[in-house]
Order: sequence, then structure tokens, then C-alpha cells
Amino acid sequence: MAASLGPAGVGGAGPSGFAFDSGLEIKTRSVEQTLLPLVSQITTLINHKDNTKKSDKTLQAIQRVGQAVNLAVGRFVKVGEAIANENWDLKEEITIACIEAKQAGETIAALTDISSLNHPESDGQITIFADKTGVIKAARLLLSSVTKVLLLADRVVIKQIITSRNKVLATMERLEKVNSFQEFVQIFSQFGNEMVEFAHLTGDRQNDLKDEKKKAKMAAARAVLEKCTMMLLTASKTCLRHPNCESAHKNKEGVFDRMKVALDKVIEIVTDCKPSGETDMSSVSIFTGIKEFKMNIEALRENLYFQSKENLSATLEVILERTEDFTDSAYTSHEHRERILELSTQTRLELRQLISVWIQSQSKKTKSIAEELELSVLKISHSLNELKKELHSTATQLAADLLKYHADHVVLKALKLTGVEGNLEGLAEYACKLSEQKEQLVEACRLLRHISGTEPLEITCVHAEETFQVTGQQIISAAETLTLHPSSKIAKENLDVFCEAWESQISDISTLLREINDVFEGRRGEKYGYLSLPRPMKNNANLKSLKADKPDSEEQAKIAKLGLKLGLLTSDANCEIKKWEDQENEIVRNGRNMSSMAYSLYLFTRGEGPLKTSQDLIHQLEVFAEEGLKLASNVQVFSKQLKDDDKLMLLLEINKLSPLCHQLQTITKTPLQNQVFLKVDKCITKTRSMMAILVQLLSLCYKLLKKLQMENNRWVSVTNKDSMDGKT
Repeated sequence: MAASLGPAGVGGAGPSGFAFDSGLEIKTRSVEQTLLPLVSQITTLINHKDNTKKSDKTLQAIQRVGQAVNLAVGRFVKVGEAIANENWDLKEEITIACIEAKQAGETIAALTDISSLNHPESDGQITIFADKTGVIKAARLLLSSVTKVLLLADRVVIKQIITSRNKVLATMERLEKVNSFQEFVQIFSQFGNEMVEFAHLTGDRQNDLKDEKKKAKMAAARAVLEKCTMMLLTASKTCLRHPNCESAHKNKEGVFDRMKVALDKVIEIVTDCKPSGETDMSSVSIFTGIKEFKMNIEALRENLYFQSKENLSATLEVILERTEDFTDSAYTSHEHRERILELSTQTRLELRQLISVWIQSQSKKTKSIAEELELSVLKISHSLNELKKELHSTATQLAADLLKYHADHVVLKALKLTGVEGNLEGLAEYACKLSEQKEQLVEACRLLRHISGTEPLEITCVHAEETFQVTGQQIISAAETLTLHPSSKIAKENLDVFCEAWESQISDISTLLREINDVFEGRRGEKYGYLSLPRPMKNNANLKSLKADKPDSEEQAKIAKLGLKLGLLTSDANCEIKKWEDQENEIVRNGRNMSSMAYSLYLFTRGEGPLKTSQDLIHQLEVFAEEGLKLASNVQVFSKQLKDDDKLMLLLEINKLSPLCHQLQTITKTPLQNQVFLKVDKCITKTRSMMAILVQLLSLCYKLLKKLQMENNRWVSVTNKDSMDGKT
């Protein structure tokens, strides 16, 4: 089972939480499920009205709340005690905090207990909570002790991850020094198990992270570890088979170095330890700079002395200096370069005009000066928006062109062929071409980073840039080894693994480009993550378990055929969505989400995209079915505004969609039982049916909405006419 590495999670990870080596798993979700109701219940108790008469029914309700708090605390305490029993060094601190929480819960239950109260009033009305301060004190003690337990539990998780990392590093050192193939197999088997454990712990930790920037960094580091694990296997085997081959050793050392850096990066994230000299990502992004600059000039409307003109000028110059990455790039077209330079000059001139008006407005408080300042702010904001559009167009066009041009992977195929043929001249030629391709892709990633729009996407761009840079060199060294040993099966397998990593990164760039466009156009792009190493199976992990489960060629062909119609339906749905003027309409939003997920499923049927295993597919389908039910609910709400005939027509379509959603949920929850292909087949068939209904619903809702608007306008027009006639 693959644990999700992505920020949003498209893999098969369960709820985030604590995983212990003894087999005891204490999930963070369990803690949240006890803590969140507990907080709301305490708030209810504290916010009750003082000195008011309450009926027996109200008193019983208050008592139930107090008892519920006590029960929730009891469940929470059990979680804390389980953590304490697994961690002797923190047991005393956790135990004390748990005792305090338990005492507080019991105090709250006692203060809300009405069984001991007398009922002297004849009307059945009595007063409760004479001592409200007692409840408040108990609540404070409870929240304080709960916080202590959570902080201590967090230390447990960090300690586990560090311990797991140290075990992985120690085994890696043994792998680097191994000389016999038999010894390598034994150690690598242990290494595989340790990596699975590390992936499990870091996957849970990633899901716990609230900071999206840290999540993206963790996803990138774990993606490196996942891909490098397979590379390490083949690169090490190649070295053992050809011990005197310099390129084979260079290839292996590159993998080890990258894995060590990724392991250190994970520890930096979980311990929140930033190494000295690390630059802030936002400092290299043009879009982030423009956003902050616009906020500063817009603040002048409220406060003319917010900052100095020197600061504004310096900030703009830094932004425009960064645009040189675009204008100096050999891959930027002449038209784009000229337009960027033109907009940069225009923005400088408009800032000078703004500063001039700004200085005047500080001494003159007239209406005309205020209007002139507002106009200057609007002008420079407009120019910056135009500059953003031009930079976005330049970067995305370059990336899209490169993806299209290198989609068939001609250079990789040629390198494999020259390797098998032992053609050293051909190797030199195609290695040069791959280096050129690498530089193009690295440059595209660098430009995409500037216009990505969010910090997590910036981090993903940096990760892609580093991956192309490193993997490109490793492919060349792997190809050189194969060329020197053309009959070596392991050298050929090694080159295949590195080429697959390259192809996978190309696919990830396609997804990244789509997300960047979504952010730029104001849509929330669906966040895709990377896949982790599989979790250990009961019969122990073996080397094959590190590979994603893929159907054979015949099944893949059948799945691809099933997906073709799905891809067409996605296009149809997108066409219907574009018709809507209100792109924030709930129905449109549901439809867009379903279309986006269906497109991911379509890519899966082609062996592309963010979904790598059947487990990823199943998880995506679960989310797809939930989105379908949300759509049905929103369409039903819309139908209440319609006349009976139109309403009936819409409800008939909804009645087709809802059962399909429930059927899809049932299929996804059914155990695989070694029938992965059959399950995938059923799921995609259901998805196709749902997408066909989605297209019909979007079209029908659009027409009925237009009809409703026309009728409303006609009614308003007639009402106005009647009103005018009445006045006449």
C-alpha cells in the first residue's frame, strides 16, 4: 500500500498519525476526534448564561455535555498513556499531564451533575452553576494538560523519524562498502525495509504539517528518496558486476550523494532547523515580489507616510532586475523579450509619476491631488499586471513547447540503442543532445519558478530543476557504462531505470504547468503528490515490492481503450464549463473538480500523470465519487428555483448520478483480492458513465439558468412598466 507524499494526497495513505515499531499505531486523527468535540463542549459550558432559570430538559442537556467532556478526556488520556508506555524517557511528563487532564474532566463532570441537586421549586425551575469559576479553572487545566501531551507526542514522532533516518544512513554506509553480490542482496533487503519504515513515518508527518511550504519540501525530499531507492539498487548491482568501470562508480556515487542530501532535508523540516546560508524562496520569485510591491503602493491610499520613496524605487528595481532571467534567456522569443523590456520601462516611468504625486499629496490635501494619486496607483498596478501576464506567457509557452517537442523521448531511445551497440561515437553525439535538452528544461523550470504564484509550487519547480540537472548527468554515465559493456543486462536495466526517472519528471512538469495555469487564472489547481515507497507487507518486504504495481501489456491496452472515451468526455465537460459566466458557481466548481480528476484518471490509463499505482487510482475515485454527490446536492438546491416541468427534468438527471456515485464508492471499498485489473476496469466504466451525466447536467443547468434569468428580467421589466403606468 502506497503512502501519499503529496500535499493533498492522491495516494493510499490513511489518516495522519504516530506509527510505533511495536505495532501500536496511535493516529493523530484519534487525538483530533477527541480534542475537537472536547473544545466545543467546553466552550458551550463556559458560555452559558449566568443567573438564569433553566428547565429540567436544559439541565439534563448541560449534564450530558459535562459527561461527554469527561468521556472525551478519557479517550484522550488513553491515547496519551499508550504513547507514554512506548516512550520511557517521556513517560513521567506525559503521565503527569494525563493525570491533570483526567482530574479536570472529572471536575467538569461533577460541576455539571444535577443528580445531587434538590428540586424545591414547584414550577420545576432551578438555578445551576453557582460557581462558574470552578468550570473555567477546570477547563484551563484541561486545555493546558492536553497541549502538553500533544507537544510531547510531537517530540516522540520527531525522535522516531531521526532514529529511522540514522538506521537508513548506517545501512547505506554498509551498502557503499559492500564487495560481494550475495552480501549486497542481504543488506539491501534490510535497507528496503528501513526505507519503507522511514517512508511510513515521514508520510504521516507530512500529513500532520500545517505549513504548505514545508509540506511541499517534504514531498520533494521523499520523492527523491523513492526514485533513488530503485536507482541505488541497479547502480550498485552494475558496480558489483563491473568493478573496474569508472562511469559505473560515478553513477552509483551520484545516487548515494543525492539520497544523503534528501535525508538531511527531511530532518531539517521535522526539526524546523534552517541551515545557515539558505536563501528564502520568496526572494527569487518575481510574482511574489510584484505582489508585495502592489500591497505597498496600495497602502499609500490609507497612509501617505507608510514608507519612503527610496524603498519603493529599490523594491521595483529588484523585481525588474529579476526579469533579466527572461530577457537574457536564449529560449525567450524576440517578441516576448521586447514586450518585457517595454513594460519594465513603462513601470519605471509610472513609479516616478506616482512618487511625484505622492510628494505633492503629503503637503497638499486637496481632492484633485487625492484623485491623481489614486490614478497613479491604478496605472502602475495595471502595468505590473501586464508584466505578470507577459512573464507567465513566456515561461508557460517555453515549457509547453519543450514538453511537446520531447514527448517521444527520441534522445533517450537513441542512447539506449547506442549503448547496446557499443557505439562510442553515437554515445558522444546523443549525450551532447541530452545535455542540451537538460539545459532547456532546467531553464524552463527556473522561469516557471518565477511565475508559479505560490510557495509550494515554487518549491516543486526547484525540485524539478534539480532533478533534471542531476538525472541528466546520471543517464549519461549509465549510458557510458552500457556502451563499454554492451552485453551487460544489469547495465541495460540500470540505464532503463534512470531513463524512467527522466520520463517521470517530464510527466510531473506537465502536471505542474497545469497547476501554475490554474493559480494564474484564479482557479484552485488540484494538488498532486508523489508516491512513497510501499508499506511493508506481512510476509516481509522484498525487492520487487518497491516497484509500482502495473498491469501487463494486454491489460494496459484495454485500460487505455477504456480511458479514451473518458478523455473525450473531459473535453466535453470543459467546453460546457467555459459557457458559464459565473465561474465561481458551486455547480461549475464541482464540475471543474470532477473534470480535473477524470483527466488524471485518463492519464493513468495511458501510463502517465500523477497517479502511478492502482491504489492511487482507487483513492482518486473515492474523492471523485464524493465530488459527484456534492454536485448532485448543489443541483438539487438549484432545482428548487425552477418551475415543476424544468425541476422534474433536472431531478431525473440527478437520480441517475447519485446511484452511480454510491456504486463507485462501494467498488472502491471492495478488497482487491488479486483482481486489480477487474476493479480498475469497473471503476473507469462507472466514471465514464458519471462524466457523461456530468456533461448533460452542466448543459441542462446552464440552459435552465439562462431561462430563469430571462424570466426574472421579464418580470422585473413588466413590474417596472406597471409601476410607471400607475404613476402616469
